[in-house]
Parts: sequence; structure tokens; C-alpha cells
Amino acid sequence: MTNEMWTLPNALTGLRLLAVPVLGSVLVVSGDTSRGRWIALALFVAASLTDVADGWLARRRNQCTDFGALVDPIADKALIATTLICMSARDLVPWWATVLVLTREAAVTVLRLAVLHHGVIPASRGGKAKTAAQTSLIVLALAAPWWTEVLAAVVMATVVWTVVTGLDYGVKAAALTRARPPSLQPAAVPGRQVPR
Repeated sequence: MTNEMWTLPNALTGLRLLAVPVLGSVLVVSGDTSRGRWIALALFVAASLTDVADGWLARRRNQCTDFGALVDPIADKALIATTLICMSARDLVPWWATVLVLTREAAVTVLRLAVLHHGVIPASRGGKAKTAAQTSLIVLALAAPWWTEVLAAVVMATVVWTVVTGLDYGVKAAALTRARPPSLQPAAVPGRQVPR
């Protein structure tokens, strides 16, 4: 882990963060039109690909930085949260699903900070699958909002898996606090390997 900020992986993370208000604006202004949804879809897919690329490049180039470890998960959550909120405002995703997803993300963030002096819970396959499910839901809702039956099933599956992984994180956090006494310094966060 280094303190260097100006790296290609960090630039990609920054671009993803900058894409969030642009994507939100497109959905708010023209999310009720086919053209607007396709533009939003292209922006979302491009931003999501930067998430894959920045982590891979950071490990490949040995450019895991403190900035990346801090901003990468913020950019990820901002992208998903903003997109879901704007899509719910356009009746593309039900509000109850968005509220449950955002509540889970907020709870995990609070838990992560609460146990930081005990250690770091590494990213799990379940968390990565949760992110993939949320991404798939957004892509499907933007590309084929008329596919209501399939979309309803994907919404339900995504919400259930999101909640389950949140509960799993809570169990792991509780186990960590029992197993390790708190240290005076927060545990080091591995480069871009953050809980999902």
C-alpha cells in the first residue's frame, strides 16, 4: 500500500465517481424515454467496467494506494445507490427494493467502521455475487423495463441476496469482535479488497 495518488487505477476510480452525477442527471431528465435509458445504460456499464479495471490494474502494477482503498468502495456504492434512487423515481425499480438495498449498504458501512479496530473482514464471494446481482438488475431494468415478470423475479432475488449477505457480514463482524481485542490503531485495509 502506498500514498501515491496519481496512478491509472486511481484515475479510473475518479472517473467512475464523476460519472455518478452525470448518470443520475440522465435518468432524472430523460429516464422515461427509450433513448434516455439507453444512454444511462451505456454510462452505467462503462462506469462498472472501470470498477473491474481499476482493481485489476492496481494489483497488476502494484499500485494499491490509500486513496484507492478509501475512494473505490465509496465510488461503487455511490454508483449503485444513485442509479437505483433515480430509477425508482422513474418507476423502473420499486422503491421498497431500493430502500432495502440502501439500508443494507448503510448498515454494512457502519459495521465496517465499528469493527475496524478489531480487524478487517475481507471481501467474500457472496458480497461479490451481491454486487453482480445488483448490476444485473440495473442493466435489465434499463434495457428491458417491459419484461415485468422476469424483472420482478430478479428484483426479489437481488434484494434477498443483498439482505442475506448483509446479515452474514453482521455475523462475521460479531465473531471478529469476540475473537480479537481492539487495537489502538485501525487495521490496515488491503488494497481494493473491501467488504461488499
